Amino acid sequence: MIAKDLLRITQDYFKAQNIPTIEADLLLAHLLGCKKSEVHLTLMKQSEEKIDEINRELRRMVLRRQSGEPLQYIIGSAPFRYLEYLVGPGVLIPRPETESLVQLVLDRNPQGAVIDLGSGSGCVAISLAKESKQALTVTAVEKSAEAALWLKKNIAQHGVNVRVVESDVQDACVGELFDVVVANPPYIPTTQILPIDVRYEPEMALYGGTGDGMDIPNAFIQSAIRLLHSGGFFAMEHHEDQEEAVVKALDENFTEITSHRDLTGRPRFTTAIRR
Repeated sequence: MIAKDLLRITQDYFKAQNIPTIEADLLLAHLLGCKKSEVHLTLMKQSEEKIDEINRELRRMVLRRQSGEPLQYIIGSAPFRYLEYLVGPGVLIPRPETESLVQLVLDRNPQGAVIDLGSGSGCVAISLAKESKQALTVTAVEKSAEAALWLKKNIAQHGVNVRVVESDVQDACVGELFDVVVANPPYIPTTQILPIDVRYEPEMALYGGTGDGMDIPNAFIQSAIRLLHSGGFFAMEHHEDQEEAVVKALDENFTEITSHRDLTGRPRFTTAIRR
């Protein structure tokens, strides 16, 4: 195997399999321990023996990806805003659109106590703890024991002071009140067919309940009602078809209910102020 051919052959194979060719660069960058932009140069510096070793490991990764396993599980990490997060089986992979959920909260210049419901990998809670201009006390609630392991790993990796509460959101932090509740609940309707790589992720982090997928988002909204001070800020991500249902669920207990669109123009987030 010639070093310069390793990337091209993998890209061509991925293209034939309808897998984004950029993933070939990312797999090799992971194996080489370099940036994506440095793959070509780093490959050229390797010995023939090392190239053969890299090729063998790359083939194993390519087969895993071909079977549908998400790239992020294979390399063990996923980017979110300005940081990399450790991920693997049992935890939802951070999505680029959720970066906008964090920004909606940061734009409020939050102060005081923040709680992230259904924290998963911790990407929202950790981003808020890292990026806020104000000193925040951040709590991350996660009921899945598997996901909580990744949450704790990421908190330790990024050196942030985030309290972890392992609980269903309906039972979490009874008697406590917060200034901000942020939530990215499972919300996908059960009628929606997911791509094969998404099906590797935990179902409990994806589906929002039978029919329209609003069962769990509604439970998160009820928890936000319980947990927020009067005047507290609520921000939630949801399915593009749930905008009207979310507004209706918030109407009695919230004011300034505002829908926000994601980068593709779909209604993806709703914010509100607790009455």
